[in-house]
Amino acid sequence: MQYRRLGSSGLQLSALSFGAWVTFGGQIGRSEARNLIAAAYDNGINFFDNAEVYAKGEAEKVMGDVIADLRLPRDGYCVSSKVFFGAVDDPRPTQRGLSRKHVFEACHAALQRLRVDHLDLYFCHRPDPDTPIEETVWAMDALIRQGKVLYWGTSEWSAAQIKEASRIARAHHLHAPSMEQPQYNLLHRTRVELEYAPLYSELGLGTTIWSPLASGLLTGKYNEGVAAESRLGQKDNAWLQRMVIGDEGSRRIDRVRRFTAVAAELGEKPSQLAIAWCLRNPHVSTVMLGASRTSQLLENLGALELTDRYDEAVWTRLEVATAE
Repeated sequence: MQYRRLGSSGLQLSALSFGAWVTFGGQIGRSEARNLIAAAYDNGINFFDNAEVYAKGEAEKVMGDVIADLRLPRDGYCVSSKVFFGAVDDPRPTQRGLSRKHVFEACHAALQRLRVDHLDLYFCHRPDPDTPIEETVWAMDALIRQGKVLYWGTSEWSAAQIKEASRIARAHHLHAPSMEQPQYNLLHRTRVELEYAPLYSELGLGTTIWSPLASGLLTGKYNEGVAAESRLGQKDNAWLQRMVIGDEGSRRIDRVRRFTAVAAELGEKPSQLAIAWCLRNPHVSTVMLGASRTSQLLENLGALELTDRYDEAVWTRLEVATAE
């Protein structure tokens, strides 16, 4: 495993990390969840990502129970949560968003579910138009000063919103956001590569990127359609299929087909190649993997071996193949 600093902070995260989105608390049982966490930790992964909204808090409960059962040393791993969407169906106004009240109460609930006394990373899962950014910054700073959170950050915020949060923090000598969690893959590049570009040096921003495989598209398994037993084909994930394939449908699949054709020519697994491409970006602190089977996770870990295998011309070829 390789380890990278979270932006300009001193925190060393594994280059590949493991997230619970969609799978924990729903798609897979506790036994397989235990196998996945154990395999990840045994292979050097030290960051496990979660959120209040994943399976309405059940994903955090499963992860917390599994980590406790495995008796992983608390100083040997990092765990996160995210706040915004709430952990209940049809949340009331005080059960969602980034108000001081919900940020505090969601943090305490996450600590209980994850069975820890502090969160290593705590993310504002989306910007909240109903709460002043200043209120959220003060709330996050208070949690850090209380020892309940070590680093706070954002997820899918605009560069302008992140800069404003940092400006407020510095003006009042508060803890500024350390990281952003954006989607980043060969099909989704603009925000990480262009919009956030000034923030890496100006603010020391780190990134914990999600969906390196575009929810499985870049594996090529949807090139000939969506199978009923696949993640996108499951009835409860109709929303995910709309989000991933969207209105451009066939155009996006055509881009993936071009990518998988290049991967086949190189003799590489498309999943490993797509993850390795993300790893090559020096502004990516960690690439979050999601898996429903241990074999799938172990295969994706092989991406680490590909980052130095090819010259720049090959990586550029992949970018050209997936261009719109």
